[in-house]
Amino acid sequence: MKKITVNLRYKGVNGAAKRFAEEMISSGTVDKIRNEAGNLRYEYFQSLDDPETILLIDSWEDQESIDVHHASPMMNTIMELREKYDLHMTVERYISEDGMPEKDAGFIRK
Repeated sequence: MKKITVNLRYKGVNGAAKRFAEEMISSGTVDKIRNEAGNLRYEYFQSLDDPETILLIDSWEDQESIDVHHASPMMNTIMELREKYDLHMTVERYISEDGMPEKDAGFIRK
């Protein structure tokens, strides 16, 4: 089965995106999402190129897991916080391949 990773970039002004991520963490919402069935990763990063942008890497076992997450009460919390901090988003979605090609593995330093 192919895993799904979604990169969400949250953009705000005056540190709003970072405050959003901090509230998501401090409220316990992130821990709840990480404990949902099918969640593989839920992690925030701050852009070095644009400190007003926060990247969320959100990975799931399959589309069904994402659908259950989207139907959960946590989505209301997330949407309310997006509004509170007046954030705008861009989204990229990736479906993983199994393993890494041998020719690419040589470029990875472990």
